[in-house]
Amino acid sequence: MTYSDVFMSDKTPVTQDASAPEISAREAESRAAPRPVLEAMKAAELSALGNCIIDSGALGRSQTYPKLLRFLVDAALAGHVPRELDIAIGALGRDENFDVSSDSAVRVAVHQLRKKLASYYADFEPEATVRLVLPKGRHSLFIEHNARAPEPKKAALLAPPEESLLTKTAGLIRQRLTPALLLLVLIALTANLALLSDSNNASGKVTAMPASSHPLWASVLSDDKPLLIVMGDYYIFGELNANGNVARMVREFTVNSSSDLEEFRFGDIEQSENYLDLDLSYMPEGSAFALARISPLLAQSGKSVNMTMMSDLTSADIRANHIIYIGYISALDRLASMTFAGSGLAVGRSFDELIDIDNVTYFTSDAGLPEEGQQFRDYGFFSSFAASRDTQVILVSGMRDAGLMHTAQALSETAALDELLLSLGDGDGSDEALGNIEALYEVYGIDRMNFESKLVYSQLLETGNFWGLAVSGEAITQ
Repeated sequence: MTYSDVFMSDKTPVTQDASAPEISAREAESRAAPRPVLEAMKAAELSALGNCIIDSGALGRSQTYPKLLRFLVDAALAGHVPRELDIAIGALGRDENFDVSSDSAVRVAVHQLRKKLASYYADFEPEATVRLVLPKGRHSLFIEHNARAPEPKKAALLAPPEESLLTKTAGLIRQRLTPALLLLVLIALTANLALLSDSNNASGKVTAMPASSHPLWASVLSDDKPLLIVMGDYYIFGELNANGNVARMVREFTVNSSSDLEEFRFGDIEQSENYLDLDLSYMPEGSAFALARISPLLAQSGKSVNMTMMSDLTSADIRANHIIYIGYISALDRLASMTFAGSGLAVGRSFDELIDIDNVTYFTSDAGLPEEGQQFRDYGFFSSFAASRDTQVILVSGMRDAGLMHTAQALSETAALDELLLSLGDGDGSDEALGNIEALYEVYGIDRMNFESKLVYSQLLETGNFWGLAVSGEAITQ
């Protein structure tokens, strides 16, 4: 039984007589227009509908959206139209000093809830005759008539009116509370008790939601998979002189590990005896800054966090962990093919250039060798995609230091994450979609100092391409 069946059963049956005149287009449009909730249903019905949506799990694992929906339901029951500041304080836990003009947290949360409500009806009640909606530009709940819904079933129209709506809703909820869902409820209750205990022990000051709670990080922080930070490094080896001493350190672009060095030796037999594996690699300076910004965010999740170098990364690591890559685009190595398999970007003449395939737009960094006092332009790159059915890859990257550092800064600040989320428009707002996106930041600076930056590209990824090029089932084929 759907909620629509419950809702219709408590209404007076309405039948359409064949001889009755058809309604006009204007009247049909008027009926379809969103109406304030209490004009279309009773208070008890609204409460039950809100609980039904929350219990379905359609709002995702985060507590942000169930809490926001409950707040909006309570506001509607009280006949109150909440302002952004009301929502920020009452639903998002912000304090009275929250600035709605400079922080888009409320708009992002409402935007996401709007899409999740639409997903609920698409997945759970596609035939519902009335729907709970958040119209664009509004911060309060409305009821919308679904003109495409079929006529209510006769059984629903003839349901005994004496049967309580709340009784039926309780039965519906019991049907949906599977053992797995009950376990999730217990976990949520335990987490809420822990949070309540922490809040009682704290000073009482309300702080802003950390970036780790943002939907864009949910793909790696909301489950029990361990996290593996992979630092993009550049493998170097020694070249010996006639006396057998290391004369110089060599960086060869095709040699990124000890095994690569062995293959390289076979290609140059005469010189192979002069190459020595020193088990050394180096990283750009920007990687240290990026790591310092991202690692506290990951630690807030309470999950196990380990670290390795790209030159040591194995396929088994990718299968067993969520990967957080930090480094240059040029150091992606074995992650490169997966990164660009479903991407709207392609590598240009070098790793200092990316091309927007659809618009044929070139993004080229000139931050490689900037002269002193010379302005430079660099690009930061963020990507999040599924490496297998169970593991995710998040790239915190850039062409050079400036782009890399700005990307790390943006991904550790809620306001920048909100901006990225809003830039995706009204596309699919599901957790799965938010786990398959990419973005590009343009950064300007002088003498290795960043002065200006902006988001210049963002897009949902073509997820179907991953499986053909990089992943087969659950196994990494690289």
